Amino acid sequence: MQGSILSHSYDVNAGEFQTAGDASASIKRKLKQIGVNSTVLRRIAVASYEAELNLIIHSHGGKLTLDMTPEAIILTSSDVGPGIADISKAMQEGYSTASEEARDLGFGAGMGLPNMKRNADTFGIESELGKGTTIQMGFSLK
Repeated sequence: MQGSILSHSYDVNAGEFQTAGDASASIKRKLKQIGVNSTVLRRIAVASYEAELNLIIHSHGGKLTLDMTPEAIILTSSDVGPGIADISKAMQEGYSTASEEARDLGFGAGMGLPNMKRNADTFGIESELGKGTTIQMGFSLK
């Protein structure tokens, strides 16, 4: 991202529940080290964790990317995957297409997308069936 003062991408592999939270914990550590406000940091931590889990549960793999400018932090989740058939339905709390495996592990409660949107200052989602999904979340630093 042009104008970034910090930029980092994390590969997130499909189905790797044992690594769930690693990328989002790294993002939180990096931002804490550079002094991001604790209230903003908490919101980013929630949103990045939910995005990371969605990559693990629903995609065929993807990336979680952190870009920081002096004004904002942008988190982008992009995946190769089945895409989302009905975005408005997927945005409803409690709606989930998670597998039985994910549910048995305590994931897939249908709160990921709503939690991402609730915690971000800006939220955008684009999805194409059979291609994948990109979610971009912005967090103001001003």
